[in-house]
Parts: sequence; structure tokens; C-alpha cells
Amino acid sequence: MKIQRIETFADPFVAFVRVTTDSGHQGWGQTSTYHADITAQIVHRQVAPWALGCAADDMGGLSTLIPLREHKFPGSYIMRALCGVETALWDLQGKLHNKPVCELLGGKPRALRAYASSMRRDITPQDEAARLLALRDRDGFDAFKFRVGSEYGNDKDEWPGRTEAIVPAVRKALGDQVELLVDANSCFSPKRAIEVGRMLQDNGVCHFEEPCLYWEMDQTREVREALSLDVTGGEQDCLLPLWKHMIDTKVVDIIQPDVCYMGGMTRSMQVAHMGHAAGLPCTPHSANLGMVTLFTMHLLCAIPNPGKYLEFSIEGADYYPWQQNLFVRSPYDVHGGHVQVTEAPGWGVEINPEWLQKATYQCSEAAA
Repeated sequence: MKIQRIETFADPFVAFVRVTTDSGHQGWGQTSTYHADITAQIVHRQVAPWALGCAADDMGGLSTLIPLREHKFPGSYIMRALCGVETALWDLQGKLHNKPVCELLGGKPRALRAYASSMRRDITPQDEAARLLALRDRDGFDAFKFRVGSEYGNDKDEWPGRTEAIVPAVRKALGDQVELLVDANSCFSPKRAIEVGRMLQDNGVCHFEEPCLYWEMDQTREVREALSLDVTGGEQDCLLPLWKHMIDTKVVDIIQPDVCYMGGMTRSMQVAHMGHAAGLPCTPHSANLGMVTLFTMHLLCAIPNPGKYLEFSIEGADYYPWQQNLFVRSPYDVHGGHVQVTEAPGWGVEINPEWLQKATYQCSEAAA
């Protein structure tokens, strides 16, 4: 059974990919979000020419082949595009075998504890604390992540004093029974990150994400060595040699690959297994309610070293309008702070036909 057709349905934020075999079987996947219309071009220009005609059950082979064939173009866009095809093939195989993807990967569906993940910095400490408290009471979340510093801010806060104000404000509002995580998005120098980290420790924060520029791994390691809380990172990294270096040199306490940035499930599993061999848990990055969170749910059910929780974005239509109406039925129902991976075949989700009709369509097909 060979890959016969690769189709993309894209807007600037989301690109869904449909793969069809020469026997007519189909599966759906998604590239990474943001500039997804550009990524769709990469699918057809640099992934489809090598994927068409390949075996539809050899996701590992395809994940090795594409980076080799496109060796002059390593990095983000190739992997974002590869993810669309690779995840569609997992869906296709799940439907063929009547199994959820996590079972194909060696796991079992289960309920996953989620942490409510805030993406916002344009919010006062008091308003953020109130928002998270309401989610605790409504949905039963018992772990929360919020933002400190400013994104790639060179030690500048979003506004003066916000970091020092928001951490105790959230802790006071939510109490001692919840776990708190923070994300600095590469804001700080090592010196400033250590200062902030000690303040986080004093307030019982357990997870300090991407404290320094992510490509400056020595800086992150310096922060990790100075603090007792978990220093985490890796969401931006997509090259396996960099992951090996990060893990071998103990840059972080918890690894956080993003399935869509990594190029799909196969390569994400490789990173998770590297981490497992080094004794590191894996808490993947999944910061929106496109398919990346669904992919991550299945990944967490299959890897030997899942972290304590699933990252679960709490942003709605006011902040991420583009993630509305992607699916016929959302796979993201939260009950008691948990999200359930179903036993439905493949990804167990149906893309909204109305969304697809409005998207820009492209098709690549194997020669007859």
C-alpha cells in the first residue's frame, strides 16, 4: 500500500493534511500552527516529492528519508511540514487496524492529568489569579502554568514588577494544594533567571520553563545547577543531535518536545526514549487546541517516561480565534482536571467540513 495523494487545507494559522493511498485509504494530520499557509507550500515542494509512492505504513522510514533528501534545509519548516504527512499516516494506520494511535505506539488510552496553561502576559496579576481560580473551581484543574518576564525580553519584564507581583498573587489565590508552573519564554540572563528562580522556589513553584535563550544551552544548564526546582525546556528544538546534546549534558530536568515542531510522532518518540535512558521525564509542549494537544495526549499514553501532566491551553476565542470550529466535536473535554484519550481509531477526531471548504486547497499526487 503506497502513498498516492497528499492534500493540504490551509489558512495562515492551521494546515490540515489528508493522505490517500493507492487502495483508497485515508488519514488526517496537521502541520504545526502559525504561518501554516507557508508550511503547506513546504509540504508540496519538499515533502510530497519524496513521500509519494512510499509505503504508507513506514512512518519511521519517511521520518528518516525527508531530512536526508532535504539536507540543505534542516530545521523548523521541514519538520513542521513533515509532521502533517507523518501524523496523517498514523491516523490512516489507526483506522486500518481499528486502534487509537497510542496503541499502535505500544500504549493504552487513559485519562491524563492536565495543567491549565495560560498564554497571556497582557493581564494583571490580580486578573490572572482570578481567572485561574475560576478554572480550578469549574474544571477541577490542580496545576497551572502562567507567564513571567517578557518573551525574549533581555531581562525586561512585561511591565516593571509584574513577575515579582504575579507569582505570590497566584499562589495566594489558588492556595497550597495546587502545583504552579511558570514559563519565561527565553526572557532572562542566567543571573536574573537565578534571582527569579529563587523567588519561585520561595513560593512553591515546581517548574521553571525556558528561563534563558533556548539556543544558549550553557546558560540554561547554569540556571538548572543553581536551583532546586525543575528547570525545563526543549519546545523549540527539532534536530535530534541537539536533543542528544541537551540530554547528555544535563541542560534541563524535564524535556519538552513539541510533536509538530519535531516532525511528528516518530521523532518525538525518539526524543522521549533518549530522555528515558537518561532518567528524564517528558512533558511535551502543546500550547493550543489544534491537533498538537491530541497528538501529545497519544504520545503521553505511549512513552515510558511521561511527565506528571498534559499541557492544556486555556485560551478561547478572544485570544485564539483561529482555533475555533476546527473539529466536528472537540476531543478536549476536561473533567476533574483530566482529559480522556478515547479508544476511537486513529486520532478519533473529525475535521470540520465547513472549515475545510474555506481553506486554501492544494494537492500533490503520484504519477499514474
